[in-house]
Formats: sequence, C-alpha cells, structure tokens
Amino acid sequence: MHLLVALDDSEPGWAALEFACREHPDDEVTVIHAVDPTNSSYGEAAHLGPEVLLERQQEASQELLTTADDRAADEGCAIETETVVGQPSDAVVDYAVENEVDRIIVGSHGRTGFSRVLLGSVAERIARQAPVPVTIVR
Repeated sequence: MHLLVALDDSEPGWAALEFACREHPDDEVTVIHAVDPTNSSYGEAAHLGPEVLLERQQEASQELLTTADDRAADEGCAIETETVVGQPSDAVVDYAVENEVDRIIVGSHGRTGFSRVLLGSVAERIARQAPVPVTIVR
C-alpha cells in the first residue's frame, strides 16, 4: 500500500507522520509538504519578490522534511519526501492522483464552530476532494 502523509509543521502534522509509521511500518510512505507562494506575511512577497519568497519557502520545506526523515527513522520507518507547490489541499490531492496513492494521512487541529468556518480546514478539503480514503489524525 502506498501512503501519503501531508505534513505541516504542527503537532497534528507530526501526529499524522507518527501514526503512519506506527500503523503501517511495512508500507510505502511518502511525506509531502506543500508550499503556497500566495500565502505570505504582510508585504513579504512585495518586499522580497515572488521568486525569493518561493525559494525561502522551499528551503524551509526541505528542513521540515529532513526532520521528518529523522523522526521516521527513529520510529523504524523508511519514508520518501517531496515538496510540492500550490494551495495545500489541491496539491495533496493532485499528488495522490498522479502517484497512485492508496490512502492519505493528514493531521487536523480539530477546530469547530466559527474558527473552522473562518479559517477553513485543509484536512476537510482533502477528505472531500480525495479519490482515495483519508485518515485524519488529531
């Protein structure tokens, strides 16, 4: 089985990686991090320029994925890692389709009520759009 773990630098994201390693130690696990060049701090894109901003996001992603590789190894789990560019939920679903993924594992902050409506939920959008089963870990 080919599993895809969508990782952000949050406790639920790390919980998703730990779940994949603990529950599927013998399966193929790919961990991806989506960088969204349209998501930046106030004025960052205008100040740095879109190319520099994307480069910095990709460098941060590589550091995150290196940490993921180390943490997976500590769990006795071998993973592949990749950075994808785009709006996170769309990028995760697109990757799953293009790479014959059997299941997506993603962390969720578990927001409810107004904060969920206001902020949206990447995990929920992935679950709604994905053509494969999605496991949401909290």
